[in-house]
Amino acid sequence: MSYFANKMSPAEFDAKIHWFVGRCREAGLRVTPQRLAIYKELLGTDEHPSAEMLYEKLKPAWPTLSLDTVNRTVLTLTEIGAAFIVEGSGGARRFDAGLEHHQHFKCVKCERIIDFHHEPFDNIELPPDVAGKFTVLRKTVYLEGICDLCKQGMKVVQRS
Repeated sequence: MSYFANKMSPAEFDAKIHWFVGRCREAGLRVTPQRLAIYKELLGTDEHPSAEMLYEKLKPAWPTLSLDTVNRTVLTLTEIGAAFIVEGSGGARRFDAGLEHHQHFKCVKCERIIDFHHEPFDNIELPPDVAGKFTVLRKTVYLEGICDLCKQGMKVVQRS
C-alpha cells in the first residue's frame, strides 16, 4: 500500500489546469476567474475540503466570492468530471480533484481524509449478479478508523 500527497510538479499542475479549461469548454461552461481559482485551490490541496473550507481559504483573495458560488462551483466540477465527492465522509460534503486511482481513509477522531493507493483495490471484481445487471461507472474504497497522528496522541485540528 503506498501513500501519496497531492504534490505535483508545476508542469503537472499546469497540464491539469489546461485539461480543466478544455473540459469546461467541452461542457459549454465559461472559464471564469472564480471557477478557475476554486479548481486551483481544490487541485492544490490534499485536505479533501468542503465547500466551506474552500470558501474560507479563498475569501482573503476573493472578498466578493460567496459561499453559494463556491458550493455551486464544486458541484459543477463533479458534474463535468473534474472532481468528485468523497463518498461516505458524512457531515459536510468533501471534494477531491485527484482523479487518478486511489482510495480514502477517514479518521473518525479528527475527520482528516487521507489518500492512499492499494493497486488490488483498483480492480475489485463485481459479483456476477451485479456485473450482469448494471453498468459500473466508478468503484471506490473508503476506510474509516483512527489515523496515525491521533493514534500517537498528537493534536489534530478538526475540520468539517
